[in-house]
Amino acid sequence: MSLSEELQSRFQAQATSLPKDAVETYHIPKDQLTPALRFLKHESDPAYDMLFDLSAVDEAARGDGLTVFYHLLSFSANRVLRLYVSLPAVQPIIPTACEIWPVANWYERELYDMFGVDIVGHPNLRRILMPDYWEGHPLRKDHPNRATEMEPYRLPDERYRRILESVQADDDTESGAGEGEMILNIGPNHPGTHGILRLIVQLEGEEIQDVRPDIGFHHRGAEKMAERQTYHTYIPYTDRIDYLAGAQNELPYVLAVEHLAGITAPPRAQVTRVMLCELFRIASHLVWIASFGHDVGAMAPPFFAFRERERLFDVVELITGGRMHPAFFRIGGVALDLPDGWREAVNNFIKRMPKAVEEYESLLTRNPIFRARTRGIGTLTTEQAIEWGVSGPNLRACGLPWDLRKIKPYSGYDEYDFDVPTAHEGDALARTEVRLAEIRQSLRIVEQAMARMPKGPILAKEARYALPRKDRALQDIETLIHHFIAVGWGMTFPPGESLFITEAPKGMNGYFVVSDGTPHPYRLRIRTPSFPHVQCVPIIARGHMLSDLIVILGSLDYVLADLDR
Repeated sequence: MSLSEELQSRFQAQATSLPKDAVETYHIPKDQLTPALRFLKHESDPAYDMLFDLSAVDEAARGDGLTVFYHLLSFSANRVLRLYVSLPAVQPIIPTACEIWPVANWYERELYDMFGVDIVGHPNLRRILMPDYWEGHPLRKDHPNRATEMEPYRLPDERYRRILESVQADDDTESGAGEGEMILNIGPNHPGTHGILRLIVQLEGEEIQDVRPDIGFHHRGAEKMAERQTYHTYIPYTDRIDYLAGAQNELPYVLAVEHLAGITAPPRAQVTRVMLCELFRIASHLVWIASFGHDVGAMAPPFFAFRERERLFDVVELITGGRMHPAFFRIGGVALDLPDGWREAVNNFIKRMPKAVEEYESLLTRNPIFRARTRGIGTLTTEQAIEWGVSGPNLRACGLPWDLRKIKPYSGYDEYDFDVPTAHEGDALARTEVRLAEIRQSLRIVEQAMARMPKGPILAKEARYALPRKDRALQDIETLIHHFIAVGWGMTFPPGESLFITEAPKGMNGYFVVSDGTPHPYRLRIRTPSFPHVQCVPIIARGHMLSDLIVILGSLDYVLADLDR
């Protein structure tokens, strides 16, 4: 019996053909959800090892109620499965999946926070991104989209005082704390947290008993903002998710929309995308080298790594006109053709980088002090990593060579020759070694992209979905009218759903686009790698010394905008 037949016969699942992304999708009754999830993880063939993502769609503007979706990943079969569960709009309730996948904890809290779904059996159901005093659920369709649509924000003095008291750390103990235990607040304003992140650390002496991350200080409503943008005008917003990875954020979004529309970028645009994405992978890793080296106490890496990063951004600026946030990719291609001198600029950069990587290795991975501070610190096993949704270099440092550029190639990555660096210790030092090795592999890919850069157009011919070229718009009145309508009103995209996952510098990055046939995304879900990575901090920090906590945090390479969105 096939998996589809078994899901339908055992759990009354109904297959759906609406998605445009070829992801196998089923609607399942709520009372069958828990046994179906257990079956898919433990009994089905293939087994779905990882809960990749979990969120919902408010159907109020096109139907009724809520649709909760689960994206499950099978490593053995290299497949994604989607489950839908329909809930009423009033008092929606769903059982927890925390006992099946522990990573569901934060995703379910986000579901409660953003949509008001009650999670039965959840161990700690409370808001996660919005403050406790927030009224309403921001991703519901009836929640205001802009601040100007909301009432002026005022809090009664007494209520404001209680809110402040709830986050103050005047007392060094908590109820239930044993003798000799202390509660220490780190952040939200702390240089070691790499942004506005609060860690509530329970200590016995200097040994960590528990860590409770408090997130949401950087939440900007990136998913909500997509609902008021056209598909094209949302592209600049993607750069600000993992703001250190630039075009790497744009790629999964434009690929998801292209799959939705059934179009493909021309070869020259695809090679240009790959080259820029690998340059931004290097840029992201350079910032990580600088910040992590500083976290551990090494003062030289920031100066060395930022030196190369500025030279890299000179190349990016020459090609795109921007540096950190180029907003250069387009649905159907890229914004501009490569300028004169691009090849010499890229070549000069990649020639100097191998020596720079050797310098970083001398300063870090071959430094006995750095090795002593990182070896055996924050160790993750492969099984733990999969249970907690860990991906990217953090997963490959556990020994699993899972890289979507190799496992499930996109944008022509299967035509490039490169290796997937791995380590087996799963600790902070292994994560460092993997990222340094990845810079070398990215340089190989950039060099091959330069050599194979084809001639031809940079935008797809499907004018219904791709913006017209500016030179044609200045010569052809029909093209100018099309450009005016496309930019002013936005293009309509076919109804359907499309998920695309890419291998970003920090891990697997997925954009799930839900279209209702209008110029605006009905729902845009952004699944970032930083969200599950920070959730697993307590698992790998318990039992370590307080001085190891910043090392553990830094080794995971997260960004707060990528965490909170």
